[in-house]
Amino acid sequence: MSEATVPVAIRQDGPDRLRIDWKDGHVSLYAVRELRKACRCARCVEELTGRPLLRDENVPADVRPVRITPVGRYAIGIAWTDGHDTGIYTFEYLRELG
Repeated sequence: MSEATVPVAIRQDGPDRLRIDWKDGHVSLYAVRELRKACRCARCVEELTGRPLLRDENVPADVRPVRITPVGRYAIGIAWTDGHDTGIYTFEYLRELG
């Protein structure tokens, strides 16, 4: 794992942004609704084809993280106000998004 994919801090940065400070000094800011729409779990993306199943209009404009939990040493899980909680966001994927 490179320093580029090791977070040193993950926190809410205002009501609609998530901030990750990375070990290499980079800071990533994520619009939380866009992060919710970027979920790659089996309920949001068809596993065999990669076709998106989550429709933009089905994600509330005011969706927010309720809980962020570590998944091993490689990812976080996010529980959302829309009830979704099965997505795992790897640090590699988060760095690509940010």
